[in-house]
Amino acid sequence: MGELRARRVVVVGMGTVNPLGHSIEPFWKGIQAGTSGIGKLTKFDCLEYPSKIAGEVRNFDPQDLLDRKELRSMADFSVFALHAAVQAMMQAKLGPNGDGGYDPYRTGVYMGNGIGGFEVVEENIAKLIERGPRAVGPLTIPKLIANEAAGNIAIKYGLYGPCMTKVTACASGTDAIGEAFLAIRSGLVDLAVTGGTEAAITQLAVAGFCRLQALSTAYNDQPESACRPFDATRDGFIIGEGSGVLILEELEHALKRNAPILGEIAGYGATCDAFHLTAPNPEGTGAARAMSEAMKMACVEPHQVDYINAHGTSTQANDVMETKAIKLAFGEHAKQVKISSTKSMTSHLIAAAGAVEAIISLLAIRDGFYPCTRNLRNADSECDLNYVPNIGEFGTIEVVLSESLGFGGHNGALVFKRFRS
Repeated sequence: MGELRARRVVVVGMGTVNPLGHSIEPFWKGIQAGTSGIGKLTKFDCLEYPSKIAGEVRNFDPQDLLDRKELRSMADFSVFALHAAVQAMMQAKLGPNGDGGYDPYRTGVYMGNGIGGFEVVEENIAKLIERGPRAVGPLTIPKLIANEAAGNIAIKYGLYGPCMTKVTACASGTDAIGEAFLAIRSGLVDLAVTGGTEAAITQLAVAGFCRLQALSTAYNDQPESACRPFDATRDGFIIGEGSGVLILEELEHALKRNAPILGEIAGYGATCDAFHLTAPNPEGTGAARAMSEAMKMACVEPHQVDYINAHGTSTQANDVMETKAIKLAFGEHAKQVKISSTKSMTSHLIAAAGAVEAIISLLAIRDGFYPCTRNLRNADSECDLNYVPNIGEFGTIEVVLSESLGFGGHNGALVFKRFRS
């Protein structure tokens, strides 16, 4: 028997809820305009917190797509995920229980999440301390556990294939998409709902990140200017929330049911630094290997990559390391390829970051637009590549690499291509 040929995987639907918009097109317009979704932190009294800004999802009414009964049983991270999944399924022309021409037994759900229902934890610990165990809500556990976003999506659509949650910190969304891609590529499933979601703007999470000295504190009075990846005056990341969901499908399966093909996912790489719980390997070797492995799987040479959507957190260590990693993975082409950190506009959506940035990557290919790195005004001598400062650019884009890095040394990279039959 000959070697089995890897199946091609395309993207047929996308949805998002994030600080710049609650659906794809308003969000993308914000990215193209270089708009910031970062503002004053309003979810709780942050007077005693060193960092007082965040990328909050504001003016969001989930009942435009979800019913009240569904919402009562879900924490915020699940609400964000399910809302984005409904958007994506609608674009993909898919409905519950196989409506739209697919087999729900060969459809998987692969979601990324980092923290779960933190607000549920905080609320019910307060009840426990103040009023005793009988005050704790009966849905506390099913609402807070990290796998429930994937579970809620599977339940709503009657999807009986693998249903999994990746927890690799800030690389979770990217890794979930990568695992879904591999499952379709290998023949395990034909179709997958995948992405990432997070709702970590809570008292405990913000306090914890502040104690790590990871969050920006120098720009509390000018939140829109606070996230400045690769800039010499950067001082930490901005915590955010939201979701991004993509529908992946095997190419022939998608063509057979006349699905809208939005782009092709062609490669995935995942590595670990095995270096430190929170700090990346300063030489960038692990991140470079993830990018190289993704390009190898996609049969793409470094010079063929037009744009890199960088992790770009606006922290001192990450941005220098990432610059080194890109140089290692891309060699001479590192000076030519356009790079940007869209976290400068969205904030850092933790587990949702890679999924939202995957969506940006596909839209960049669709419209031939290189998003900018907002607030990049003071060049850092150690970050000396083309980060598309402040104003986006138009141009032909055929191949995009998107990368994500997470606490624990997790590195993930995805390669997207313009679809050509």
